Amino acid sequence: MKTPLSLAAAFDRLLAAYGTQSWWPADSAFEVMVGAILTQNTAWVNVEKALVRLREAVAFEAHAIAALAPDVLAAAIRPAGYFNVKARRLQAFCAWLQAQGGIEGLAERPTAQLRADMLAVHGVGPETADDMLLYALERPVFVVDAYTRRIFARLGLLSGEESYEEIRALFEGDLPARADLFKEYHALIVTHGKGVCRPRPRCEACCLQSDCAHGVRG
Repeated sequence: MKTPLSLAAAFDRLLAAYGTQSWWPADSAFEVMVGAILTQNTAWVNVEKALVRLREAVAFEAHAIAALAPDVLAAAIRPAGYFNVKARRLQAFCAWLQAQGGIEGLAERPTAQLRADMLAVHGVGPETADDMLLYALERPVFVVDAYTRRIFARLGLLSGEESYEEIRALFEGDLPARADLFKEYHALIVTHGKGVCRPRPRCEACCLQSDCAHGVRG
């Protein structure tokens, strides 16, 4: 039986195919955090529209967003979808962030404890928390998404039944604990998942095809 492609080798192959991605598109750590909430269940292009409208509606600061009338906030972020739900989540997070002393107040907290604290905030799940930890706070935490599950199940490195935490542990255990590496890998996975390894994959264009059981079958 052929040995599955390693996570490190898959990264090298993706990087050679797509080049450096340089994510996350944001002007500040706080913008990353806001974007991580708004991007839940929507495309990034919609988040960009919502961010523009949000900046027009209120000062782009945690205390101002937390104090905004909920209906005004919901109207501002409407392009991101689920705007009433996301308004509540965003205000809950901004209030929590204020209570922690802002982003500066998070700096000295150990990653595991900080992650647990974030997950206790209304509307912050594992992927959202890890987006914030990795892209806003430069913590070496691997972000798992639907593209990760699809690509690495097809490669035979996942069964498809693993939990979020099991997949995160696999990547963090097999790769050097470097935030820059995890950022680049996550971005490459998204690029590959959107463009090639789709639900109906374009196997003929895949840089991983030679090591992918799905591609060989196709």
